[in-house]
Amino acid sequence: MGFEELLHQVGGFGPFQLRNVALLALPRLLQPLHFLLPIFLAAVPAHRCALPGAPDNFSHQDEWLEAYLPRESNGTLSSCLRFTHPHPLFNTTLVGGRHSPEELEGVSPTMACPQGWEYDRSQFSSTIVTEWDLVCEQKGLNQVTSTFFFAGVLVGAVAFGYLSDRFGRRRLLLVAYVSTLVLGLASAASISYTMFAITRTLTGTALAGFTIIVMPLELEWLDVGHRTVAGVLSSTFWTGGMMLLALIGYLIRDWRWLLLAVTLPCAPGIVSLWWVPESARWLLTQGRVEEAHRYLLRCARLNGRPMGEDGLSLEALSKVAAKERVVQKPSYLDLFRTPRLRHISLCCMVVWFGVNFSYYGLSLDVSGLGLNVYQTQLLFAAVELPSKLLVYLSVRHAGRRLTQAGTLLGSALALGIWILVPSEKGPWGTILAVMGKGFSEAAFTTAYLFTSELYPTVLRQTGMGLTALVGRLGASLAPLAALLDIVWLSLPKLTYGGITLLAACTALLLPETRQAHLPETIEDVETKSRQVEDMYMKQVQD
Repeated sequence: MGFEELLHQVGGFGPFQLRNVALLALPRLLQPLHFLLPIFLAAVPAHRCALPGAPDNFSHQDEWLEAYLPRESNGTLSSCLRFTHPHPLFNTTLVGGRHSPEELEGVSPTMACPQGWEYDRSQFSSTIVTEWDLVCEQKGLNQVTSTFFFAGVLVGAVAFGYLSDRFGRRRLLLVAYVSTLVLGLASAASISYTMFAITRTLTGTALAGFTIIVMPLELEWLDVGHRTVAGVLSSTFWTGGMMLLALIGYLIRDWRWLLLAVTLPCAPGIVSLWWVPESARWLLTQGRVEEAHRYLLRCARLNGRPMGEDGLSLEALSKVAAKERVVQKPSYLDLFRTPRLRHISLCCMVVWFGVNFSYYGLSLDVSGLGLNVYQTQLLFAAVELPSKLLVYLSVRHAGRRLTQAGTLLGSALALGIWILVPSEKGPWGTILAVMGKGFSEAAFTTAYLFTSELYPTVLRQTGMGLTALVGRLGASLAPLAALLDIVWLSLPKLTYGGITLLAACTALLLPETRQAHLPETIEDVETKSRQVEDMYMKQVQD
Protein backbone atom coordinates (compact mmCIF):
# COMPACT_ATOMS: atom_id res chain seq x y z
CA MET A 1 0.00 0.00 0.00
CA GLY A 2 1.30 3.44 -0.98
CA PHE A 3 0.48 6.88 0.38
CA GLU A 4 -2.20 7.52 -2.25
CA GLU A 5 -4.16 4.53 -0.88
CA LEU A 6 -3.70 5.84 2.68
CA LEU A 7 -4.95 9.25 1.59
CA HIS A 8 -7.99 7.64 -0.03
CA GLN A 9 -8.87 6.00 3.29
CA VAL A 10 -8.71 9.20 5.34
CA GLY A 11 -10.14 11.44 2.59
CA GLY A 12 -8.10 13.05 -0.16
CA PHE A 13 -10.35 16.12 -0.35
CA GLY A 14 -12.64 17.43 2.35
CA PRO A 15 -12.89 19.87 5.27
CA PHE A 16 -9.36 19.02 6.38
CA GLN A 17 -7.86 19.99 3.02
CA LEU A 18 -10.09 23.06 2.65
CA ARG A 19 -9.05 24.26 6.09
CA ASN A 20 -5.43 23.73 5.10
CA VAL A 21 -5.88 25.84 1.95
CA ALA A 22 -7.58 28.58 4.00
CA LEU A 23 -4.82 28.61 6.63
CA LEU A 24 -2.17 28.88 3.92
CA ALA A 25 -4.01 31.70 2.14
CA LEU A 26 -2.25 34.40 4.17
CA PRO A 27 1.24 33.66 2.81
CA ARG A 28 -0.25 33.80 -0.68
CA LEU A 29 -1.75 37.21 0.06
CA LEU A 30 1.48 38.51 1.55
CA GLN A 31 3.70 37.54 -1.38
CA PRO A 32 2.37 40.06 -3.97
CA LEU A 33 2.11 42.73 -1.28
CA HIS A 34 5.89 42.54 -0.93
CA PHE A 35 6.98 41.37 -4.38
CA LEU A 36 5.12 44.18 -6.19
CA LEU A 37 5.51 46.78 -3.46
CA PRO A 38 8.15 48.77 -5.43
CA ILE A 39 5.33 49.98 -7.71
CA PHE A 40 4.35 52.32 -4.85
CA LEU A 41 7.32 52.14 -2.50
CA ALA A 42 9.84 53.18 -5.18
CA ALA A 43 7.58 55.36 -7.34
CA VAL A 44 9.33 58.32 -8.96
CA PRO A 45 7.18 61.48 -8.73
CA ALA A 46 7.72 64.52 -10.95
CA HIS A 47 10.74 66.46 -9.72
CA ARG A 48 13.05 69.37 -10.46
CA CYS A 49 16.01 71.07 -8.87
CA ALA A 50 15.36 72.88 -5.62
CA LEU A 51 15.75 76.57 -6.44
CA PRO A 52 16.39 79.61 -4.26
CA GLY A 53 13.15 81.31 -3.33
CA ALA A 54 11.09 78.48 -4.88
CA PRO A 55 7.33 79.00 -4.59
CA ASP A 56 5.23 76.50 -2.64
CA ASN A 57 3.10 75.62 -5.64
CA PHE A 58 5.00 73.05 -7.74
CA SER A 59 3.61 74.29 -11.10
CA HIS A 60 3.30 77.98 -10.25
CA GLN A 61 5.13 80.88 -11.95
CA ASP A 62 6.18 79.29 -15.23
CA GLU A 63 8.32 82.28 -16.14
CA TRP A 64 10.28 81.91 -12.93
CA LEU A 65 10.99 78.24 -13.70
CA GLU A 66 11.99 79.14 -17.26
CA ALA A 67 14.61 81.47 -15.84
CA TYR A 68 16.29 78.69 -13.83
CA LEU A 69 15.70 75.44 -15.68
CA PRO A 70 16.94 74.44 -19.15
CA ARG A 71 14.80 72.43 -21.50
CA GLU A 72 15.36 68.87 -22.66
CA SER A 73 15.32 67.90 -26.33
CA ASN A 74 11.60 67.04 -26.11
CA GLY A 75 10.81 70.55 -24.86
CA THR A 76 10.15 69.71 -21.21
CA LEU A 77 11.90 71.44 -18.36
CA SER A 78 14.90 69.51 -17.08
CA SER A 79 14.44 67.39 -13.97
CA CYS A 80 18.15 67.05 -13.27
CA LEU A 81 19.87 70.31 -14.27
CA ARG A 82 19.56 74.03 -13.60
CA PHE A 83 21.29 77.14 -14.87
CA THR A 84 24.16 78.38 -12.75
CA HIS A 85 22.58 81.86 -12.90
CA PRO A 86 18.92 82.66 -13.69
CA HIS A 87 17.90 83.89 -17.16
CA PRO A 88 14.52 85.57 -16.83
CA LEU A 89 14.04 86.47 -20.51
CA PHE A 90 14.37 83.19 -22.39
CA ASN A 91 15.28 79.53 -22.16
CA THR A 92 17.03 77.07 -24.46
CA THR A 93 17.25 73.37 -25.12
CA LEU A 94 20.00 71.05 -23.97
CA VAL A 95 20.17 69.28 -27.33
CA GLY A 96 19.49 70.91 -30.70
CA GLY A 97 18.77 74.37 -29.33
CA ARG A 98 15.96 76.58 -30.57
CA HIS A 99 18.03 79.75 -30.82
CA SER A 100 20.77 80.98 -33.11
CA PRO A 101 24.42 80.99 -31.95
CA GLU A 102 24.25 84.76 -31.56
CA GLU A 103 21.27 84.41 -29.22
CA LEU A 104 23.04 81.74 -27.18
CA GLU A 105 26.04 83.90 -26.35
CA GLY A 106 26.27 84.57 -22.66
CA VAL A 107 23.86 81.79 -21.65
CA SER A 108 24.75 80.56 -18.21
CA PRO A 109 26.19 77.02 -18.05
CA THR A 110 24.15 74.28 -16.41
CA MET A 111 24.95 72.21 -13.35
CA ALA A 112 23.47 69.39 -11.30
CA CYS A 113 21.08 70.27 -8.50
CA PRO A 114 23.30 71.53 -5.66
CA GLN A 115 20.40 72.05 -3.24
CA GLY A 116 18.66 68.76 -3.94
CA TRP A 117 15.26 68.32 -5.56
CA GLU A 118 11.67 69.41 -5.16
CA TYR A 119 9.07 66.67 -5.65
CA ASP A 120 5.44 66.69 -6.68
CA ARG A 121 3.75 65.25 -3.60
CA SER A 122 0.19 65.31 -4.95
CA GLN A 123 0.21 61.52 -5.49
CA PHE A 124 2.80 60.24 -3.00
CA SER A 125 3.62 62.00 0.23
CA SER A 126 6.83 59.98 0.55
CA THR A 127 8.66 57.20 -1.31
CA ILE A 128 12.20 55.88 -1.00
CA VAL A 129 12.98 58.10 -4.00
CA THR A 130 11.98 61.28 -2.19
CA GLU A 131 13.54 60.03 1.06
CA TRP A 132 17.04 59.56 -0.36
CA ASP A 133 16.90 61.51 -3.67
CA LEU A 134 17.18 58.43 -5.90
CA VAL A 135 16.80 60.38 -9.14
CA CYS A 136 18.98 61.55 -12.02
CA GLU A 137 22.50 60.21 -11.46
CA GLN A 138 21.22 58.10 -8.54
CA LYS A 139 18.19 56.61 -10.33
CA GLY A 140 19.99 53.31 -10.81
CA LEU A 141 19.95 52.82 -7.03
CA ASN A 142 16.16 52.90 -7.16
CA GLN A 143 15.97 50.14 -9.79
CA VAL A 144 18.59 48.04 -8.04
CA THR A 145 16.56 47.80 -4.83
CA SER A 146 14.19 45.42 -6.65
CA THR A 147 17.18 43.49 -7.97
CA PHE A 148 18.59 43.19 -4.43
CA PHE A 149 15.19 42.05 -3.14
CA PHE A 150 14.82 39.30 -5.74
CA ALA A 151 18.44 38.28 -5.24
CA GLY A 152 17.45 37.71 -1.61
CA VAL A 153 14.49 35.64 -2.77
CA LEU A 154 16.88 33.65 -4.94
CA VAL A 155 19.13 32.81 -1.99
CA GLY A 156 16.12 32.05 0.19
CA ALA A 157 14.71 29.65 -2.40
CA VAL A 158 17.86 27.54 -2.16
CA ALA A 159 17.96 27.63 1.63
CA PHE A 160 14.27 26.97 2.29
CA GLY A 161 14.02 24.31 -0.40
CA TYR A 162 16.86 22.31 1.10
CA LEU A 163 16.04 22.92 4.77
CA SER A 164 12.33 22.11 4.44
CA ASP A 165 13.22 18.73 2.95
CA ARG A 166 15.57 18.17 5.88
CA PHE A 167 13.58 19.58 8.80
CA GLY A 168 9.99 19.74 7.61
CA ARG A 169 7.61 22.16 5.89
CA ARG A 170 5.80 23.48 8.96
CA ARG A 171 8.89 24.35 10.99
CA LEU A 172 10.46 26.30 8.12
CA LEU A 173 7.19 28.11 7.44
CA LEU A 174 7.38 29.43 11.01
CA VAL A 175 10.94 30.63 10.33
CA ALA A 176 9.70 32.42 7.19
CA TYR A 177 6.88 34.17 9.09
CA VAL A 178 9.05 35.37 11.99
CA SER A 179 11.91 36.49 9.74
CA THR A 180 9.58 38.41 7.42
CA LEU A 181 7.97 40.19 10.37
CA VAL A 182 11.25 41.22 12.01
CA LEU A 183 13.01 42.25 8.81
CA GLY A 184 9.94 44.07 7.46
CA LEU A 185 9.77 46.19 10.62
CA ALA A 186 13.50 46.88 10.34
CA SER A 187 13.05 48.00 6.72
CA ALA A 188 10.29 50.42 7.71
CA ALA A 189 12.59 51.90 10.38
CA SER A 190 15.57 52.32 8.01
CA ILE A 191 17.62 55.45 8.61
CA SER A 192 19.71 55.18 5.43
CA TYR A 193 19.49 53.76 1.92
CA THR A 194 22.14 51.16 2.77
CA MET A 195 20.15 49.90 5.76
CA PHE A 196 16.99 49.76 3.64
CA ALA A 197 18.69 47.85 0.82
CA ILE A 198 20.16 45.28 3.22
CA THR A 199 16.95 44.70 5.19
CA ARG A 200 14.82 44.47 2.01
CA THR A 201 17.25 41.93 0.57
CA LEU A 202 16.98 39.83 3.73
CA THR A 203 13.19 40.22 3.68
CA GLY A 204 13.23 38.73 0.20
CA THR A 205 15.22 35.79 1.56
CA ALA A 206 12.58 35.22 4.26
CA LEU A 207 9.64 35.56 1.87
CA ALA A 208 11.11 32.83 -0.33
CA GLY A 209 9.93 30.40 2.34
CA PHE A 210 6.32 31.21 1.46
CA THR A 211 7.04 30.66 -2.23
CA ILE A 212 8.73 27.30 -1.73
CA ILE A 213 6.68 25.72 1.05
CA VAL A 214 3.00 26.65 0.64
CA MET A 215 2.08 24.95 -2.65
CA PRO A 216 3.78 21.58 -1.92
CA LEU A 217 2.36 21.54 1.62
CA GLU A 218 -1.13 21.87 0.13
CA LEU A 219 -0.61 19.35 -2.69
CA GLU A 220 0.88 16.67 -0.46
CA TRP A 221 -2.44 16.40 1.39
CA LEU A 222 -4.57 16.23 -1.78
CA ASP A 223 -5.60 13.31 -3.97
CA VAL A 224 -4.99 13.29 -7.72
CA GLY A 225 -8.48 14.41 -8.73
CA HIS A 226 -8.48 17.60 -6.65
CA ARG A 227 -4.94 18.90 -7.04
CA THR A 228 -5.86 21.10 -10.00
CA VAL A 229 -8.86 22.84 -8.45
CA ALA A 230 -7.05 23.34 -5.14
CA GLY A 231 -3.93 24.63 -6.86
CA VAL A 232 -5.87 27.16 -8.93
CA LEU A 233 -8.02 28.16 -5.93
CA SER A 234 -4.89 28.73 -3.87
CA SER A 235 -3.34 30.87 -6.58
CA THR A 236 -6.35 33.20 -6.59
CA PHE A 237 -5.16 34.47 -3.22
CA TRP A 238 -2.14 35.93 -5.05
CA THR A 239 -4.57 37.85 -7.27
CA GLY A 240 -6.44 38.99 -4.18
CA GLY A 241 -3.14 40.24 -2.78
CA MET A 242 -2.53 42.26 -5.94
CA MET A 243 -5.93 43.91 -5.69
CA LEU A 244 -5.37 44.55 -2.00
CA LEU A 245 -2.03 46.18 -2.83
CA ALA A 246 -3.77 48.65 -5.15
CA LEU A 247 -6.19 49.56 -2.34
CA ILE A 248 -3.52 49.83 0.35
CA GLY A 249 -1.27 51.85 -1.95
CA TYR A 250 -4.14 54.23 -2.65
CA LEU A 251 -5.01 54.68 1.03
CA ILE A 252 -1.45 54.91 2.40
CA ARG A 253 0.83 57.33 0.54
CA ASP A 254 3.84 57.26 2.92
CA TRP A 255 6.33 54.46 2.21
CA ARG A 256 7.12 53.66 5.85
CA TRP A 257 3.49 53.20 6.87
CA LEU A 258 2.85 51.29 3.64
CA LEU A 259 5.66 48.86 4.47
CA LEU A 260 4.28 48.42 7.98
CA ALA A 261 0.80 47.72 6.60
CA VAL A 262 2.00 44.83 4.42
CA THR A 263 4.29 43.39 7.13
CA LEU A 264 2.17 43.30 10.29
CA PRO A 265 -0.21 40.55 9.00
CA CYS A 266 2.67 38.12 9.61
CA ALA A 267 1.79 38.27 13.33
CA PRO A 268 -1.61 36.49 12.99
CA GLY A 269 0.06 34.20 10.45
CA ILE A 270 2.43 32.95 13.14
CA VAL A 271 -0.53 32.13 15.37
CA SER A 272 -2.33 30.31 12.53
CA LEU A 273 0.51 27.78 12.24
CA TRP A 274 -0.85 26.07 15.35
CA TRP A 275 -3.55 24.52 13.10
CA VAL A 276 -1.41 23.90 9.98
CA PRO A 277 -0.52 20.19 9.65
CA GLU A 278 2.91 18.89 8.73
CA SER A 279 3.05 16.87 5.50
CA ALA A 280 2.32 13.22 6.35
CA ARG A 281 4.03 12.23 3.09
CA TRP A 282 7.23 13.90 4.24
CA LEU A 283 6.98 12.44 7.76
CA LEU A 284 6.76 8.92 6.35
CA THR A 285 9.80 9.45 4.11
CA GLN A 286 11.68 10.42 7.27
CA GLY A 287 10.47 7.38 9.20
CA ARG A 288 8.46 9.49 11.68
CA VAL A 289 5.51 7.11 11.70
CA GLU A 290 3.80 8.15 14.94
CA GLU A 291 3.59 11.81 13.92
CA ALA A 292 2.23 10.86 10.49
CA HIS A 293 -0.28 8.58 12.20
CA ARG A 294 -1.52 11.42 14.40
CA TYR A 295 -2.04 13.78 11.45
CA LEU A 296 -3.74 11.12 9.32
CA LEU A 297 -6.20 10.34 12.11
CA ARG A 298 -6.94 14.05 12.44
CA CYS A 299 -7.53 14.21 8.68
CA ALA A 300 -9.91 11.25 8.82
CA ARG A 301 -11.84 12.73 11.73
CA LEU A 302 -12.34 16.14 10.09
CA ASN A 303 -13.30 14.54 6.77
CA GLY A 304 -15.97 12.42 8.46
CA ARG A 305 -14.12 9.14 8.13
CA PRO A 306 -13.28 8.15 11.72
CA MET A 307 -11.06 5.09 11.60
CA GLY A 308 -9.79 4.65 15.14
CA GLU A 309 -6.41 3.28 16.10
CA ASP A 310 -7.12 -0.14 14.58
CA GLY A 311 -8.41 1.17 11.26
CA LEU A 312 -5.10 2.89 10.57
CA SER A 313 -2.52 0.88 12.42
CA LEU A 314 1.04 1.91 13.09
CA GLU A 315 2.12 -1.40 11.57
CA ALA A 316 0.50 -0.54 8.24
CA LEU A 317 2.07 2.91 8.29
CA SER A 318 5.45 1.40 9.12
CA LYS A 319 5.26 -0.70 5.97
CA VAL A 320 4.50 2.38 3.88
CA ALA A 321 7.30 4.29 5.61
CA ALA A 322 9.75 1.43 4.97
CA LYS A 323 8.89 1.61 1.28
CA GLU A 324 9.29 5.37 1.04
CA ARG A 325 11.86 6.14 3.71
CA VAL A 326 14.85 8.20 2.65
CA VAL A 327 18.12 6.76 3.90
CA GLN A 328 20.29 9.48 2.40
CA LYS A 329 19.45 13.10 3.13
CA PRO A 330 18.34 15.04 0.03
CA SER A 331 20.75 17.37 -1.76
CA TYR A 332 20.64 19.49 -4.88
CA LEU A 333 23.03 17.08 -6.57
CA ASP A 334 20.29 14.43 -6.40
CA LEU A 335 18.33 16.48 -8.93
CA PHE A 336 21.02 15.77 -11.54
CA ARG A 337 22.23 12.25 -10.66
CA THR A 338 19.67 10.31 -12.71
CA PRO A 339 18.77 10.94 -16.39
CA ARG A 340 15.07 11.70 -15.99
CA LEU A 341 15.43 14.00 -13.00
CA ARG A 342 18.31 15.79 -14.73
CA HIS A 343 16.16 16.37 -17.81
CA ILE A 344 13.24 17.62 -15.70
CA SER A 345 15.44 19.94 -13.63
CA LEU A 346 17.17 21.57 -16.61
CA CYS A 347 13.90 22.15 -18.46
CA CYS A 348 12.17 23.52 -15.35
CA MET A 349 15.04 25.94 -14.77
CA VAL A 350 14.57 27.46 -18.24
CA VAL A 351 10.78 27.59 -17.87
CA TRP A 352 10.90 29.25 -14.47
CA PHE A 353 13.44 31.83 -15.63
CA GLY A 354 11.18 32.79 -18.55
CA VAL A 355 8.02 32.86 -16.45
CA ASN A 356 9.51 35.14 -13.78
CA PHE A 357 11.37 37.36 -16.24
CA SER A 358 8.25 38.19 -18.26
CA TYR A 359 5.87 38.39 -15.29
CA TYR A 360 7.89 40.85 -13.24
CA GLY A 361 9.03 42.75 -16.31
CA LEU A 362 5.40 43.50 -17.09
CA SER A 363 4.17 43.86 -13.49
CA LEU A 364 6.77 46.34 -12.24
CA ASP A 365 6.53 48.66 -15.27
CA VAL A 366 3.10 50.27 -14.99
CA SER A 367 3.93 53.50 -16.85
CA GLY A 368 3.01 54.58 -20.36
CA LEU A 369 -0.42 52.90 -20.45
CA GLY A 370 -2.51 56.06 -20.17
CA LEU A 371 -3.68 55.19 -16.64
CA ASN A 372 -2.48 56.22 -13.20
CA VAL A 373 -0.51 53.77 -11.12
CA TYR A 374 -3.51 52.66 -9.02
CA GLN A 375 -5.74 52.02 -12.04
CA THR A 376 -2.98 50.09 -13.80
CA GLN A 377 -2.29 47.93 -10.75
CA LEU A 378 -5.99 47.16 -10.31
CA LEU A 379 -6.37 46.33 -14.02
CA PHE A 380 -3.32 44.06 -13.97
CA ALA A 381 -4.76 42.30 -10.91
CA ALA A 382 -8.27 41.96 -12.39
CA VAL A 383 -6.99 40.31 -15.58
CA GLU A 384 -5.50 37.53 -13.46
CA LEU A 385 -8.97 36.21 -12.53
CA PRO A 386 -9.88 35.05 -16.06
CA SER A 387 -6.31 33.76 -16.32
CA LYS A 388 -6.99 31.42 -13.39
CA LEU A 389 -10.13 30.16 -15.12
CA LEU A 390 -8.14 29.59 -18.30
CA VAL A 391 -5.58 27.56 -16.39
CA TYR A 392 -8.21 25.50 -14.57
CA LEU A 393 -9.96 24.51 -17.81
CA SER A 394 -6.79 24.02 -19.81
CA VAL A 395 -4.83 21.83 -17.39
CA ARG A 396 -7.86 19.54 -17.01
CA HIS A 397 -8.42 19.07 -20.73
CA ALA A 398 -5.20 19.96 -22.57
CA GLY A 399 -2.84 18.92 -19.79
CA ARG A 400 -0.10 20.67 -17.87
CA ARG A 401 2.58 20.65 -20.56
CA LEU A 402 0.52 22.21 -23.37
CA THR A 403 -0.97 24.75 -20.94
CA GLN A 404 2.49 25.79 -19.79
CA ALA A 405 3.80 26.14 -23.34
CA GLY A 406 0.63 27.83 -24.63
CA THR A 407 0.45 30.49 -21.93
CA LEU A 408 4.13 31.35 -22.37
CA LEU A 409 3.64 31.56 -26.13
CA GLY A 410 0.63 33.85 -25.65
CA SER A 411 2.67 36.18 -23.47
CA ALA A 412 5.53 36.23 -26.01
CA LEU A 413 3.16 37.01 -28.90
CA ALA A 414 1.48 39.84 -26.97
CA LEU A 415 4.88 41.40 -26.27
CA GLY A 416 5.99 40.96 -29.88
CA ILE A 417 2.86 42.58 -31.32
CA TRP A 418 3.11 45.39 -28.75
CA ILE A 419 6.49 46.32 -30.23
CA LEU A 420 4.90 46.72 -33.66
CA VAL A 421 2.05 48.94 -32.46
CA PRO A 422 2.84 52.67 -32.87
CA SER A 423 3.08 54.58 -29.61
CA GLU A 424 0.24 56.91 -30.64
CA LYS A 425 -2.13 53.91 -30.71
CA GLY A 426 -2.61 54.21 -26.96
CA PRO A 427 -5.58 51.84 -26.38
CA TRP A 428 -4.00 49.02 -28.38
CA GLY A 429 -0.80 49.25 -26.38
CA THR A 430 -2.79 49.00 -23.16
CA ILE A 431 -4.80 46.03 -24.45
CA LEU A 432 -1.65 44.14 -25.48
CA ALA A 433 0.04 44.90 -22.14
CA VAL A 434 -2.99 43.53 -20.27
CA MET A 435 -3.08 40.44 -22.50
CA GLY A 436 0.63 39.83 -21.94
CA LYS A 437 0.14 40.20 -18.20
CA GLY A 438 -2.80 37.79 -18.24
CA PHE A 439 -0.89 35.10 -20.12
CA SER A 440 2.20 35.53 -17.94
CA GLU A 441 0.10 35.07 -14.81
CA ALA A 442 -1.47 31.95 -16.31
CA ALA A 443 2.03 30.63 -17.01
CA PHE A 444 3.03 31.38 -13.40
CA THR A 445 0.02 29.54 -11.95
CA THR A 446 0.68 26.53 -14.18
CA ALA A 447 4.39 26.47 -13.30
CA TYR A 448 3.71 26.06 -9.58
CA LEU A 449 1.25 23.22 -10.12
CA PHE A 450 3.27 21.50 -12.87
CA THR A 451 6.63 21.63 -11.08
CA SER A 452 5.19 20.33 -7.80
CA GLU A 453 3.88 17.28 -9.64
CA LEU A 454 7.12 16.56 -11.52
CA TYR A 455 9.39 16.06 -8.51
CA PRO A 456 9.18 13.14 -6.03
CA THR A 457 8.20 13.78 -2.42
CA VAL A 458 11.73 13.18 -1.14
CA LEU A 459 13.04 15.99 -3.39
CA ARG A 460 9.95 18.08 -4.01
CA GLN A 461 11.01 21.01 -1.83
CA THR A 462 14.59 20.78 -3.08
CA GLY A 463 13.38 20.79 -6.69
CA MET A 464 11.04 23.70 -6.04
CA GLY A 465 13.92 25.50 -4.38
CA LEU A 466 16.16 25.04 -7.40
CA THR A 467 13.57 26.16 -9.93
CA ALA A 468 12.52 29.08 -7.74
CA LEU A 469 16.18 30.07 -7.45
CA VAL A 470 16.52 30.31 -11.22
CA GLY A 471 13.11 31.97 -11.44
CA ARG A 472 14.08 34.66 -8.97
CA LEU A 473 17.25 35.23 -10.97
CA GLY A 474 14.92 36.10 -13.83
CA ALA A 475 12.86 38.31 -11.53
CA SER A 476 15.97 40.12 -10.28
CA LEU A 477 17.13 40.82 -13.84
CA ALA A 478 13.71 42.03 -15.04
CA PRO A 479 13.98 45.54 -13.46
CA LEU A 480 17.48 45.93 -14.93
CA ALA A 481 16.26 44.91 -18.38
CA ALA A 482 13.92 47.91 -18.24
CA LEU A 483 17.03 50.14 -18.36
CA LEU A 484 17.72 48.88 -21.91
CA ASP A 485 15.25 51.47 -23.19
CA ILE A 486 18.14 53.97 -23.32
CA VAL A 487 19.51 51.86 -26.21
CA TRP A 488 16.18 51.33 -27.98
CA LEU A 489 12.77 52.07 -26.51
CA SER A 490 11.36 48.65 -27.47
CA LEU A 491 14.43 46.62 -26.48
CA PRO A 492 13.06 45.67 -23.01
CA LYS A 493 9.87 44.25 -24.58
CA LEU A 494 11.90 42.38 -27.20
CA THR A 495 14.06 40.89 -24.46
CA TYR A 496 11.06 39.84 -22.38
CA GLY A 497 9.32 38.32 -25.40
CA GLY A 498 12.37 36.45 -26.74
CA ILE A 499 13.17 34.74 -23.44
CA THR A 500 9.50 33.89 -22.90
CA LEU A 501 9.38 32.24 -26.34
CA LEU A 502 12.44 30.13 -25.46
CA ALA A 503 10.73 29.03 -22.24
CA ALA A 504 7.59 28.06 -24.18
CA CYS A 505 9.59 25.78 -26.46
CA THR A 506 11.39 24.23 -23.49
CA ALA A 507 8.11 23.46 -21.69
CA LEU A 508 7.19 21.07 -24.52
CA LEU A 509 10.12 18.85 -23.49
CA LEU A 510 8.66 18.12 -20.04
CA PRO A 511 6.55 15.00 -19.30
CA GLU A 512 2.80 15.28 -18.82
CA THR A 513 1.50 14.83 -15.24
CA ARG A 514 -2.29 15.08 -15.72
CA GLN A 515 -4.10 12.39 -13.68
CA ALA A 516 -0.74 10.98 -12.54
CA HIS A 517 0.03 9.98 -8.95
CA LEU A 518 2.59 12.15 -7.20
CA PRO A 519 5.94 10.32 -7.33
CA GLU A 520 7.28 9.48 -3.88
CA THR A 521 10.88 8.46 -4.64
CA ILE A 522 13.53 9.04 -7.28
CA GLU A 523 12.96 5.49 -8.49
CA ASP A 524 9.29 6.34 -9.15
CA VAL A 525 10.35 9.11 -11.54
CA GLU A 526 12.88 6.94 -13.37
CA THR A 527 10.51 3.95 -13.55
CA LYS A 528 7.77 6.11 -15.03
CA SER A 529 10.23 7.37 -17.62
CA ARG A 530 11.16 3.82 -18.65
CA GLN A 531 7.47 2.85 -18.89
CA VAL A 532 6.77 5.81 -21.17
CA GLU A 533 9.77 4.91 -23.35
CA ASP A 534 8.66 1.27 -23.58
CA MET A 535 5.14 2.31 -24.59
CA TYR A 536 6.57 4.62 -27.24
CA MET A 537 8.85 1.91 -28.66
CA LYS A 538 5.93 -0.53 -28.75
CA GLN A 539 3.82 1.98 -30.68
CA VAL A 540 6.67 2.53 -33.14
CA GLN A 541 7.12 -1.22 -33.69
CA ASP A 542 3.39 -1.73 -34.18
